[in-house]
Amino acid sequence: MPLTPLTSRRTGRAGNAPRGGRSRTAARRTAVAAGLVTVAAAVLPAPFARAGDVGVRCSAAALVAAITTANQSPGPDVIRLAHRCVYRLEAPDPGNPANGLPVITGELTIEGNDATIKRVHSAPAFRILAVALTGDLTLNKITITGGRAIDCPTFPGLAVCGGGISSLGALTVNHSLVTRNVAESATLFAEGGGIDSDGTGTLNHTVVSHNAARYTGMALNSADAGGVSNDGPLTVRRSRLIHNKVRVSDNSGGFAFGAGLSSFAPTTVADSEISGNQAFAQGGTARAALANAVPVTSTMVVTDTVFRHNTASAPGGTAQGAAIASNARLSLVGGLISENRTSATGGTAQGGALRVGPVGDVALFETTVRDNKAHAPGGTAEGGGIQVPLGGTLTTDKTYIVHNTASAAPGGTALGGGLFNEGTSTLNRSHVLYNRADDGGGIYEQAGTVTLSDTIVRYNRPNNCRPPGAVPGCVD
Repeated sequence: MPLTPLTSRRTGRAGNAPRGGRSRTAARRTAVAAGLVTVAAAVLPAPFARAGDVGVRCSAAALVAAITTANQSPGPDVIRLAHRCVYRLEAPDPGNPANGLPVITGELTIEGNDATIKRVHSAPAFRILAVALTGDLTLNKITITGGRAIDCPTFPGLAVCGGGISSLGALTVNHSLVTRNVAESATLFAEGGGIDSDGTGTLNHTVVSHNAARYTGMALNSADAGGVSNDGPLTVRRSRLIHNKVRVSDNSGGFAFGAGLSSFAPTTVADSEISGNQAFAQGGTARAALANAVPVTSTMVVTDTVFRHNTASAPGGTAQGAAIASNARLSLVGGLISENRTSATGGTAQGGALRVGPVGDVALFETTVRDNKAHAPGGTAEGGGIQVPLGGTLTTDKTYIVHNTASAAPGGTALGGGLFNEGTSTLNRSHVLYNRADDGGGIYEQAGTVTLSDTIVRYNRPNNCRPPGAVPGCVD
């Protein structure tokens, strides 16, 4: 399927155009319901048994039976897992072979008690949990691991998604760990290695780590959201999205983006950490630990969040915004974006920390962009800290852009150690200090406008702003 960056990997349309209706068909819902009835018939003495509040012994079969009973209950239910038990799933749900457990169709809370639900390595590929449109699932103190997606309920026949959890309904994850799950395909786009949330999603005090989304074919395609993908409203509070990966096949020309989080709906992130995530696309486009493409009527809001040690690598291709790539509106307040790196040997590295997309509008308030690097040996490096292309808009207030580097030796070109601009950038009450590049150590204005208001640009190497006179108020 032909793809364009960030906003159109589902539809093939460019820019921020709305996507068409989702394929949540009546036939698929009927098939899910039929599968649940089949399982229920095998494990229940009578239909509509009441689960209520029940404990589940340390047995995968007992867990399947409890979920099936809860699905047939008319009201909310609670399942309490055995303390620190490992529930080992050796076979998929008979009625829904893409999932290890029955699809959640009602209101259910699973009290994990530090238990683990795990797909064993020798089992066929399936995700751990799925939530139907009617489902409302809350997970407390639980580990979800080992899942492998083979379908996508939101885009049947078009994608694989949600290696650990796929949710069309409501999903809340509290004090939990989602780790080492995979969404992978050789023919379809892959997304949400850990979680794919297409309804309403909430993560509280949760770690999403070491998950992956991979496209392994050679057609032009994409892999996004090694950690979390959302097409419905998402709130992330006091959580960590760390060490997740996205990758496409070498020289396929594909897009690997949003290694930690890829958002296509209103999203709020607060008091969290997005670190150590990796996007890789040799000969393609690698982009961002956090990829933002929310609808044009919404703004992603990120507060008091740390982005550190994220990488976007595209040898012979294009690497953009290792920490953040936003092709929509984003407000970042009180953030730290530190020690992130874009690299593209023989290609183009843009925005070691942040890349504003061609229709992006990013505001940084009381944020520090520090010690990031855009590195493109023999190629082109633009914006060791931030890159703003034609059409993009950046506004800063009380923000520090310091100690960032654009480098392209040997034989390449490196411009704009702190900021490379072709769009519209306005820096208010900010500091651009101690950045380095071949030219425009502080700011390089390729095109567009850079406006400084009560902003200090000093101590950059080999100069502060280039071309000479391009940035009013900036002097060497």
